Amino acid sequence: MDEGKIPTQSYGILEQKQVLTDIEEIREQFLTNGYAILDAGLSGEDIATIQADFDTLSRRYITHYGSDKLKSCDEYHTVRAPLLFENSDTFLRLALNPVLLEFVSSVIAGSFILNQQNAITNPSRQPYNQGKWHRDLPYQHFVSSRPIAVNALYCVDDFTSDNGSTYVLPFSHLREEMPSTRYIKNHAVQVCAKAGRFIVINCMTFHTGGFNLSPLDRRAVNHLFNIPFFKQQIKIPGNLSEEGLTEQQKKILGFGFDEIQSIDAFVAQRLRRV
Repeated sequence: MDEGKIPTQSYGILEQKQVLTDIEEIREQFLTNGYAILDAGLSGEDIATIQADFDTLSRRYITHYGSDKLKSCDEYHTVRAPLLFENSDTFLRLALNPVLLEFVSSVIAGSFILNQQNAITNPSRQPYNQGKWHRDLPYQHFVSSRPIAVNALYCVDDFTSDNGSTYVLPFSHLREEMPSTRYIKNHAVQVCAKAGRFIVINCMTFHTGGFNLSPLDRRAVNHLFNIPFFKQQIKIPGNLSEEGLTEQQKKILGFGFDEIQSIDAFVAQRLRRV
């Protein structure tokens, strides 16, 4: 027997998970560890387009709001809801990436919507506001038996240990309180991934961006998908045209999940479903 090889035979096992596809394998990793890496299936040209459009939009955003204002409210390294900006089809396509949506639908039972999309820069050799441990449903200390929200962090650049790749605490989505500082130091895992991948994280898994020691900024686009009981960070319906969207895409973007404004509107909506 090759002692360096992980054994695959077993005994005394009455039940075992069967995995047939790549998505099922990633789903199993995600449900067990609280995170996984998902290849978005993009071409080299697609990856380069996202990188170029990220920089273009970041410059537009800073010019529009002003660097001093953004720095004063700790928003300088974040572009909120890039898919809502004019000529930002790149970011809308990224949010609706078929591989990503297939994965999210495999871990969230029933309907889900895009809660938020943010373009985030981890600056070279500077602290930034994502460099602190948190959950993506912050201030919550509960766990659920099934995922209710998924963080999908698209790697615009390679995520490396040198440029502050994301740290996660595996299995922390299974416990309510945040683990001790000593536990974090001993068990945190840094997740490295190539550009064009999503780092998918259970929203209740504690994670943080690392400190970027490299000479270049590290860029990412974060997405949070959740069950429709949570309102969007920035409302997408009404700020994004429905033109060209399929019914399924509109549903994922939150169309039809707005707060109902009156009893009449509620009854009318129910009647449309009959």
